[in-house]
Amino acid sequence: MVDRLANSEANTRRISIVENCFGAAGQPLTIPGRVLIGEGVLTKLCRKKPKARQFFLFNDILVYGNIVIQKKKYNKQHIIPLENVTIDSIQDEGDLRNGWLIKTPTKSFAVYAATATEKSEWMNHINKCVSDLLSKSGKTPSNEHAAVWVPDSEATVCMRCQKAKFTPVNRRHHCRKCGFVVCGPCSEKRFLLPSQSSKPVRICDFCYDLLSTGEMTACQSTKSDSYSQSPKSSLNDVSDDDDDEDSSD
Repeated sequence: MVDRLANSEANTRRISIVENCFGAAGQPLTIPGRVLIGEGVLTKLCRKKPKARQFFLFNDILVYGNIVIQKKKYNKQHIIPLENVTIDSIQDEGDLRNGWLIKTPTKSFAVYAATATEKSEWMNHINKCVSDLLSKSGKTPSNEHAAVWVPDSEATVCMRCQKAKFTPVNRRHHCRKCGFVVCGPCSEKRFLLPSQSSKPVRICDFCYDLLSTGEMTACQSTKSDSYSQSPKSSLNDVSDDDDDEDSSD
């Protein structure tokens, strides 16, 4: 079915509409063979609080952006190649229901659908697109994924030293390797994580010691791996303390 739609006028028109909704700031989305599979609003767990984001699933990429005018205009376009994506279901807890993790080497975050049926459809379609892409390319699924950031609200003190209390002056930082919320003194070091940035990024002392000695796998016990215990985990991205209202999303 995807192959039949690839060169259809209806598919070209639908993709063109999505492009126009993002305006000149968005990247072009129309390429030969690309098909728009579906779209919808999902709740994305951001660093400060959950926020609605418009998602578009194509047969090779996942695109999302901030909703400026419903169904008419979006900004801060993000494009995620599906070949790098793995997804994991999240257990329902409290008001956060029908969720799953979207994990890639550069960025990992949680999203929630309005209903269990919608969640199932999204996950099935994403898995099918990823499977088809990997089958065609002969590649294997990525085993590496970026940490899911622990939300600011879950840490009143540094998660490493367990002493430093966070205040308007003593700000929270996030380790790019484990996703923990840490104080400045516990995260003064930087380390090159090529999958996340071309420049060294902030990491906590614990992860720095492990990375420096080559024990990288020991640093993988992150919040994303025990997500069912704390489903409010948030996103990770390149800037130190930016919320998703700016370029970091």
